[in-house]
Amino acid sequence: MTDKVRWDEFDKLHVVRRLRELVGKWWQIQINFTDTKGLLRGVPEGKFFNPLNPICKAVTEDNRGFEACRGTARQTTVEATRSKDARISRCHAGFSTVTVPIRVEGKYVGCVFGDGFLVADSAAEQKTRIKNYLERQFAGREQELNNYVEALPILSEKDIAYLTELIEMVVEEIIVSQKRVSDEQDKVGELSKELGTRYGFDRMIGKSAPMQDLYRLLDRVCDSDATVLINGENGTGKELIAKALHYNSKRKDKKFVVVNCGAFNENLLESELFGHAKGSFTGAIKDKKGLFEEADGGTLFLDEIGETSMSMQVKMLRVLQEGTFTPVGSTQIRKANVRILAATNRELQRMVKEGGFREDLFYRLNVINLLVPPLRERKEDIPILAEHFLNKFAKEAGYKKAVDKPTLERLMNHDWPGNVRELENEIERLCVLAGSDTEIYADLLSAHISDNAKNKFPGYRVAGKLKDALEDLEKQMIRDGLERTRWNKSKLAKELGISRAGLIMKVEKYGLDKRNIG
Repeated sequence: MTDKVRWDEFDKLHVVRRLRELVGKWWQIQINFTDTKGLLRGVPEGKFFNPLNPICKAVTEDNRGFEACRGTARQTTVEATRSKDARISRCHAGFSTVTVPIRVEGKYVGCVFGDGFLVADSAAEQKTRIKNYLERQFAGREQELNNYVEALPILSEKDIAYLTELIEMVVEEIIVSQKRVSDEQDKVGELSKELGTRYGFDRMIGKSAPMQDLYRLLDRVCDSDATVLINGENGTGKELIAKALHYNSKRKDKKFVVVNCGAFNENLLESELFGHAKGSFTGAIKDKKGLFEEADGGTLFLDEIGETSMSMQVKMLRVLQEGTFTPVGSTQIRKANVRILAATNRELQRMVKEGGFREDLFYRLNVINLLVPPLRERKEDIPILAEHFLNKFAKEAGYKKAVDKPTLERLMNHDWPGNVRELENEIERLCVLAGSDTEIYADLLSAHISDNAKNKFPGYRVAGKLKDALEDLEKQMIRDGLERTRWNKSKLAKELGISRAGLIMKVEKYGLDKRNIG
C-alpha cells in the first residue's frame, strides 16, 4: 500500500488545505506528513512547509536545525507505528508535537503531525528550554529570536483535544481518498493486464518465422492512422490482430467497434454503419447513431469487407476519402475521425479484376496489407498453441492435462483448414473426452485428423517394403520441413538431428530443390 500513497497529491485535497489554513490562523501550527520510514513527504525538496513562527523558520533554515527536525519527524513516526491513537511529544528544540497515524486497510502508511506550539501545563518549562536552545545554536541572534518566545502559541488541554480532532477528521478523509486512489489504480492495473493479455502482440502465440515477420510489421504500423487490410483464412485470428492494433495505438483509450459486413443485408448494413433518422423506414422510431459515429476518435473494424455490395462500397469510399457520411433518411452530413481496419478471407484483387469489388476502394483499404499465415504454414507453432489451449481448458476444469507424443505428432501432421480456431476446438473436445484422465491419447482424436495423418504419410502403411515406406516418410518430412522453415536448411537440419551436409544430400536425392517444387 505504501507504494501507492500519492503524497504529492495531498496538498490538492481540500481538507488538507483547509486544515493548514485553520490551524495556521488560530495557533500558528504547521502541518506535515511522514511516511513509514519517517521521511518528510509532500514537501518541496525535503523542506518543511512554511514554518509559521520566526523561531521554527530559523531552525529549519539552519542545516543542523533542519537535520534535528528530520530526526524528530523520524522519532514521531516510530512512536506512531506503535499506537492507534494520537500522541503528544516534544521536538529537539522544546516545541510540542501532536502526531496522528494514517492507516489504510489496517496497514500503517505514515502519519500527520502538527508542531510549533506549547502546552499550557508545561509552557514555562518549554519556554526556558527553547531559550537555552537558541543561545546554543544561534549565537548573535539569540536576543532577536528570544523576543518571539513570549508570543508562541500556548494550547490548553481543550485546544489540544480540538486540534487532535481536526487532524483525525482530515486523516479519515485522507484514508477515504487513498482507498479510492488505490481501488482506481487496481482497476487500471487489472484493465491494463487484461488488455495486455487479451490484445497484446504476445497474445498472438507463435515463434515461427511467418509470425515473427507479422509481429515486426505490427510494431511498425500500430501507432499509425493508416488504413489496414488484414488478409487471412477463416480461423487465423484476424479480429485478434485488429484488436492488438487498436489497443497498442494512440487511440487505445477510445472505442474499438466491430461490424461483420457479411451479417447484414445492404439496407441494414447502411443503417448500422451510418445511422438513420427517425421515420426513415418502418421501425425507425427514433434517431440512431451509426457505428462510424460511435467509433469517433477510435477504431472501426470492418470484418468480411469482401461481402459488401457495390453500392455500399461507394458509400464506404466516401467516408474513407472525406471522413463524412449521411445517416439514412437524413440530409445532414456528419463527420467522424475514425481509423479503419478491414479484414477478409477473399482475394479482393481478383474480385477487382472480375468486377466484384471496386478498385478505388481496394486501394483505399490496402494502404497497409497484413497477411495472416495459415496454421499449415507455421506448424512449429502447433505444440505451443496446443499447450496454451490445454492450460486454458485445464484452468476451467481445475486440473492439468497433456497430450502424449503420438497425439502431438498427428496434430502436427494435420493441415488445419480451420486454422487456430479448429485447433482450439479440437483441444477442447479432447479435454472433454479425456474426462478426469491427465494424459490425452491419439485414439480420442477426431477421425478426419487421424485419417488425414495416415493418408498424408505413406510411412503409416503396413504393406510393402519397409525401406520404401521409410524413404517416402523421410521425403515427406524433409519437404514439409523445407516449406515450414522457408528453405532454411541449417534450421531444418538441426530440427531433424542431422548435419547440414547430410540434409543437402537428401534434398538432392529426393529432388526437393526449391526450383523443382516451386
